[in-house]
Amino acid sequence: SGEHALLPLADFWRTRLLRLRRLFHGTDRDLIGAFRALEASGRIEIIGSAATHGFLPLLARDESIRLQLAVGVAEHRRIFGRAPSGCWLPECAYRPRGPWQPWPTAPRSGTRRGIEEHLTDAGFRYFFVDSHLASAGRSLGLSGDPAGDPTLHGPLPAESAESVERSPNRAYRVAHARGAAAISTLVRDPKASMQVWSRSQGYPGDEWYLEFHKMRWPGGLKLWRVSGPGVDLGDKRAYEPGAAQHRAWGHAEHFAGLLAGIADGEERARDGVIVAPFDTELFGHWWFEGPDFLTGVYRALARGHGQVRPVTGSQHLGEHPPRTAIRMPSGSWGAGGDYRMWLSDKTAWTWERLWPLEEAFWDTAPGALSRPAAHPVLAQAAREMLLAQSSDWQFIISTGAAADYAERRFREHCGDAEALVAALAGGSDSDLTAAERRAEELAQLNPLFPDVLAAVAAALGGSRSLVLG
Repeated sequence: SGEHALLPLADFWRTRLLRLRRLFHGTDRDLIGAFRALEASGRIEIIGSAATHGFLPLLARDESIRLQLAVGVAEHRRIFGRAPSGCWLPECAYRPRGPWQPWPTAPRSGTRRGIEEHLTDAGFRYFFVDSHLASAGRSLGLSGDPAGDPTLHGPLPAESAESVERSPNRAYRVAHARGAAAISTLVRDPKASMQVWSRSQGYPGDEWYLEFHKMRWPGGLKLWRVSGPGVDLGDKRAYEPGAAQHRAWGHAEHFAGLLAGIADGEERARDGVIVAPFDTELFGHWWFEGPDFLTGVYRALARGHGQVRPVTGSQHLGEHPPRTAIRMPSGSWGAGGDYRMWLSDKTAWTWERLWPLEEAFWDTAPGALSRPAAHPVLAQAAREMLLAQSSDWQFIISTGAAADYAERRFREHCGDAEALVAALAGGSDSDLTAAERRAEELAQLNPLFPDVLAAVAAALGGSRSLVLG
């Protein structure tokens, strides 16, 4: 093909695949067990989240929020053998206690509980927010594809000193209902986060790193590097693994120094913490050299960079319980810092279908729970509704990337949930028999959440019954 210079890269990928296969077999093909062992040894902390990454502030019924969290906790306990202490709020999306009217066509609702209250009831001790929600900096935009939509990943204007009222390098207590148990929040640090996830301002756009978007067919091997800002795919230069790894080590040293500089600015505060959360897919997927970078960061910190040391969320909060309580507005880590990536003219139709589904499900669930014959249908209806509530569908539609796929998946899950709920509400034996067959077919397609019925019962039982098992 005239690309003989690329042949060594085929050997690179083959060697790497064999190494990873040996590593996988070395864990007895049990990656979950390997992570569980790392947590048991105190090296990492595995936090929980909502069941299907549902955008919690926009769900119409508190029961739906409770179900998302109860299923998430139950699955974490089933898989890892313990309940999580920390929660990754899907899309860092938060809403305080107060009136709820997110869109003109949303169901009428009175005062609703804040997201932090639901987290507390589910047994969580802390969660994460973007800096602007704690008045600790500007909204950074969403983490993820570092080469994606420029409205999400392009350069940001310089920070305004007047917009920063609090340090992001503190943990805070979240003030909510009087007498309620306290929950803490950890705040995303703007400087540390931007340096890593932004292709335009951070490391992933370096010219020596692997180009994500150019592949060779057949086979799909990636053989080229970024080559520079704005370089056309046809002009990309051959990837050089050694040079890329060298850059990753250098960026790791730079990042460790950046952390030390942030810490120096907080030198009088012994309870300081730097929080830099990222989508896991950034490391190794969008940014191929990301795992090498992480390895280098931890090694650099071990060699000593000021007073910075790695720590888990629970360790930090145990050593430095937050002393300051704050109230936060609604928002997310999406573009604009609000809900627009998930609720807009483009995506309102999804919510206008989800909200009636929620109402119908929760109106039907109590009667279905009292009928053992209806349990398989109710369980699958809950699974399909949870899948329809994933925040990914609206996000993909908003970015325009594979929007047809997101719309199809959303409509499929909504349609299946609606049909199952309608059969439960109908009450006839023939309706239930046909729905049982469909529920069994769907359970083969989506065999997840084995304990979903217990979570449905807990969600119906009210906020205080959420901690299962």
